[in-house]
Amino acid sequence: MKNTLIIFFFLLIFNSLNAQNVAPANIKSIELKALGKTTFNHIIPLGNTIELNFDDLDGDQKEYYYKIDLMTHDWKESNLISNQYINGFQSNVIFNVENSFNTFQNYTHYTVKFPNQNTRITKSGNYRLSILDDVGEVVFSRRFTLYENIATVGVSASRSRNTKNMGKEQTIQFLVNHSRIQINNPSQEIHVAILQNENWKSAITKIRPQFYKPNQLIYNYTNKTNFWGGNEYLFFDNKNIRNASVSIARSERKEIFHNYLYPYVNRELKSYSYNPDINGQFIIRNIEALNPKTEADYAMMHFSLEVAQKFEDKEVYVYGAFNNFNLTEENKMIFDPSTNYYTTNFLLKQGFYNYTFVTKSSEDLISESEIRGNFSETENIYTVIVYHKAFGSLFDRVIGVGTIQHNGER
Repeated sequence: MKNTLIIFFFLLIFNSLNAQNVAPANIKSIELKALGKTTFNHIIPLGNTIELNFDDLDGDQKEYYYKIDLMTHDWKESNLISNQYINGFQSNVIFNVENSFNTFQNYTHYTVKFPNQNTRITKSGNYRLSILDDVGEVVFSRRFTLYENIATVGVSASRSRNTKNMGKEQTIQFLVNHSRIQINNPSQEIHVAILQNENWKSAITKIRPQFYKPNQLIYNYTNKTNFWGGNEYLFFDNKNIRNASVSIARSERKEIFHNYLYPYVNRELKSYSYNPDINGQFIIRNIEALNPKTEADYAMMHFSLEVAQKFEDKEVYVYGAFNNFNLTEENKMIFDPSTNYYTTNFLLKQGFYNYTFVTKSSEDLISESEIRGNFSETENIYTVIVYHKAFGSLFDRVIGVGTIQHNGER
């Protein structure tokens, strides 16, 4: 073990580690969220505990390591060295490793929490958590943000005032009250990021305050901070993997269980229908298990989408947090002209899942609305992150976070 660590850290010095958002096929069920919360936050107060869980379907107890890097507000590597923002080790082996129990699909489960006895983060900011193999190569990475409660961020969400898209967009406006910290040049020192459902892929950045008051910054844009409303996510729940349910048409036992979802029918006339969701996220659970982390099984999930005709020059994907909202060959759907169905199937661990269907054009433009529409009534959670980098400072400090749930205007 000692020799392995020496070799590993030697390789770290010479390897250029590039963040990998897309995990390899054997890595599944990656969850990074605040410990003990029912929400799915990866944006938490500095000092609180955040936990990473993931499975390796090879089931052979590999040695994986974590590495934490401080990033700038725009997700470039910080100029600080690790001992300026971490007490302890920047990188270390993941010790909490367990094999699956009583499952048809064998896997090894890995868990690591921060802070832990070897690693304690001391500064607020954006962070990249990378998981590395035993030769120092990045397997996958995830983002998280730690913040201080120095500034108060008040956020409002409303139907868009843009008459062209009034029924399709949502407008975010906010105030930053900073009486506890001096900001000399807000347009240069302050950066903000606005997230819809904590998804960085659609974040709005590079906006400056419209108005200044003593100890207050005002962002009352009516167009620059608009998000497409989207639609509520579809869902399925296979906590009981053997039986059909409200969203699962049938279940078959083969080498593992296969769950077939009811087809989604794509209609030309799209309408909004209220349906409580968890904004694309998922929860691992098994109705018969005491410990879902190691006792929940995997099922081959079969998705189908019925259309009037094929989407020309476009690809269709199943989309959700189950793979960090990435478009990969695994969740790409195949069109069958004899049935007018798009279909795909892939492994997912038992639980409650949100998902939707998206299209990607030949110009790599992704649309979440072409199949399911945009509606200002859709429930979405918006988060505003405020970064401060004073003149002469070496890193982007997160001085405040504001959150609001848009409940729709029906």
